[in-house]
Amino acid sequence: MLCRSGYRALPLGDFDRFQQSSFGFLGSQKGCLSPERGGAGPGADVPQSWASCLCHGLISVLGFLLLLLTFPVSGWFALKIVPTYERMVVFRLGRIRTPQGPGMVLLLPFIDSFQRVDLRTRAFNVPPCKLASKDGAVLSVGADVQFRIWDPVLSVMAVKDLNTATRMTAQNAMTKALLKRPLREIQQEKLKISDQLLLEINDVTRAWGLEVDRVELAVEAMLQPPQDSPAGSSLDSTLQQLALHFLGGGVSSVAGGALTPGPDTLEMVSEVEPPAPRCSAGPSPKPPVAEGLLTALQPFLTDALVSQVGACYQFNVGLPSGSQSTYFLDLTSGQGKVGHGVPDGTPDVVVELAEADLRALLCRELRPLGAYMSGRLKVKGDLAVVMKLEAVLRAMK
Repeated sequence: MLCRSGYRALPLGDFDRFQQSSFGFLGSQKGCLSPERGGAGPGADVPQSWASCLCHGLISVLGFLLLLLTFPVSGWFALKIVPTYERMVVFRLGRIRTPQGPGMVLLLPFIDSFQRVDLRTRAFNVPPCKLASKDGAVLSVGADVQFRIWDPVLSVMAVKDLNTATRMTAQNAMTKALLKRPLREIQQEKLKISDQLLLEINDVTRAWGLEVDRVELAVEAMLQPPQDSPAGSSLDSTLQQLALHFLGGGVSSVAGGALTPGPDTLEMVSEVEPPAPRCSAGPSPKPPVAEGLLTALQPFLTDALVSQVGACYQFNVGLPSGSQSTYFLDLTSGQGKVGHGVPDGTPDVVVELAEADLRALLCRELRPLGAYMSGRLKVKGDLAVVMKLEAVLRAMK
């Protein structure tokens, strides 16, 4: 079967290509007087000398006689049942034998050791890690990987810890692939990159008797915009545009100068005529940035979001001047509401954070769990309710 990347997967019905378990004395002795040649690789068997074959056969006969003399008590320990989705790799006097199963397998006491190998498809995820793209953007990227074992002997002989080795191989391949690409290509060609990762990982793991069936790349978040692109073009979220507008002058400091309106820039136009300026000795006080940021949440509040979250939050925001302002986000009824001051009822959770951290949360530069673990976000109440803010942040994309 050919996938979209051109990789030819191994057949799914190859369970029966391994020899079935042979029950009895002659079957258990196969490979002793006429030893089998192993395949290539670190676990390959070498031919035994006649003296080694003689000792091997003699000890095997003694083990079988001991099994007969102590039967049926020894049957509880010598007979093993192997299901269809497993194979049993048996070592007799330290030498590997043909995989056994499915069905009933006879093991000789004291001289046989075994290891079960599961042939079913399994999955693991590569934890999100910080990676820098070719154009200097910092991303949080993870991956989901599905794999299965197609050769039980290689999976036991070629590598000690198969799961850890496969996980490290997938993470290294993902890191190398993303370092060579700019941010735009990573976002637009995730399927193509996933197919390339599938080929690169299989080039390594097939020597271990393992085949990767599927790789799915997951870009969690962009932690830093590309260095060679203007600040305005990197803001692909309406909320981020509103946040920069309420910061007043933050755009100029980031871009290093005045920002001219472009096709990707949101221009804020006030439809209300401003009042006539008053003559005063000092500059007029500037409204808090936190108030504008929280007010920008109102268009994103919906009935579905209220039913999903169902909690009331009170935010105690520390301002740069040293004072503290109180705001609320009520998602318990209707379409929800946000405003200045304390909520009408008792809040489920009280959150304390700085104004800069609030901006980072709403612009998705900071995650609630990460802010809590770093001490930038203090919680009075149930932490699980605070983690529901992730649903609010996802609704703002």
